[in-house]
Amino acid sequence: MSEIKFSKDEMEQIVSRIKQYFNDELDQDIGGFEAEFLTDFFAKEIGPHFYNQGLADALALFNEKSEEISYSIQEMEQQTR
Repeated sequence: MSEIKFSKDEMEQIVSRIKQYFNDELDQDIGGFEAEFLTDFFAKEIGPHFYNQGLADALALFNEKSEEISYSIQEMEQQTR
């Protein structure tokens, strides 16, 4: 897995949401610099867990759809003598 990186716009949105969360839920003001460091920490330390879960979910969906296609193909088989 490569390092999780966000575009400038994505980082601005994430930082804004973290600052809002700290303000609303914790009654604390947090600066943009601190929120960005927190985002980097979560991306590095916790991000791989979410990434791996996403891969597991994608694999499960792929296997489910693959099985459905397999059944559809079997239903298309014609009877032979």
